[in-house]
Amino acid sequence: MSAAPRVTVAALVALALLEFLWGAFLAPLPGARWLALKALPLAILVPGVARGGGRARQWLALLAPFYFAEALVRAATEPGRYAIVASLAATIALVAFAAVLAWLRSERR
Repeated sequence: MSAAPRVTVAALVALALLEFLWGAFLAPLPGARWLALKALPLAILVPGVARGGGRARQWLALLAPFYFAEALVRAATEPGRYAIVASLAATIALVAFAAVLAWLRSERR
């Protein structure tokens, strides 16, 4: 087994966990703790991606850029620890996206 599937699953789990913690505890927007629910689509994808399901990996490849973009905007516009958490989320989203694309490409051959 190549490294791409393991990195994809690890990055997906890390991103789902960070998105939940980010919205709920680490850097919540005032009065918007419900934004922690943005981790739900990622959590739903975890079992399918862990099994190697093609449809779940396609959904991850579709969703990861949106999580990256949101984190990048918040990293650029928010101060202090909020920017640090957002930068970490952007990095993990980028790793997940690159890993899932590498996984899909390796299967194509």
